[in-house]
Amino acid sequence: MITHSADAFIEGQLILIDKPLNWTSFQVVNKVRWLIRSNFGIKKIKVGHAGTLDPLATGLLLICCGKMTKSIQHFQGQEKVYSGKFKLGATTPSYDMETEINQTFPTDQLTSSQIEKTRELFLGEIEQKPPLFSALKKEGKRLYEFAREGETVEIPTRRISIETFELDQTYFPEIHFKVSCSKGTYIRSLAYDFGKALDNGAYLTELRREKIGDYDVKNAYSIDDLEKILDQKSEK
Repeated sequence: MITHSADAFIEGQLILIDKPLNWTSFQVVNKVRWLIRSNFGIKKIKVGHAGTLDPLATGLLLICCGKMTKSIQHFQGQEKVYSGKFKLGATTPSYDMETEINQTFPTDQLTSSQIEKTRELFLGEIEQKPPLFSALKKEGKRLYEFAREGETVEIPTRRISIETFELDQTYFPEIHFKVSCSKGTYIRSLAYDFGKALDNGAYLTELRREKIGDYDVKNAYSIDDLEKILDQKSEK
C-alpha cells in the first residue's frame, strides 16, 4: 500500500509497477518521480528501480522512493520469475525482436525429446554470456553502443543459477516458458543459448517478469492507475 504524503515518500516507499511494453525502465522512474513531485510539491526526491527490464519486456518493476533507494541492491539480489516465448529456427543480433533476423535454421528435425533434454542442461548453476545489445558497461561504454557501431568486444561469462525452467511445446517452433533464476540472468541469452545447444537458433519474442522475491506483478499498479491514485490523494 502507498502512503500518500510528501513525508512518506521522502522517508521511503516501495511502489510495484507493471511496466508497459515499449517503455524503458528509466522512463518509468522519470514518470513516477514527476508524479510525486507534481502532486505533493516535493522539489527533489530520489527515485530508482531495482532491476532493469528491456523496452520489449513487460511486468514487475520495483520502484524505490526516498530513503528506500538504499535497499535497491537488496531487492536486485532476490530471485526473479519470468514467463514468455522464444522462437526456434532463427537468431537476431540482439537475441530478441529489437533487431532483424540474421540467420535461419530448419526446425523439422527437432524432436520433443531433444528439446526436453536440452532444457535439463540449463538447470542449476551455469555460465552465461550477456548479450552484446545490453546496458552493461565495458571501458566506460555501454555494450549496445559497441553493437550499434558494428564493433566486436569480448564479453566475459558470468555464473548464474536457474532454479526452474518449464517449457510448453504446444505451439512449436514457438516455445512458451517460465523460469525462476538468480540475479544477473539474461533471458535473451537463455533463449539464444538454448537454440545454440540444439545446433539451431532461437530468439526471444515475448517476456514478462512475474516476481521479484516475494513481490508479485499481480499486486502492481499500471502507470495509469498510479497516476489516478496520486492525483486523487493529492487533491484531498
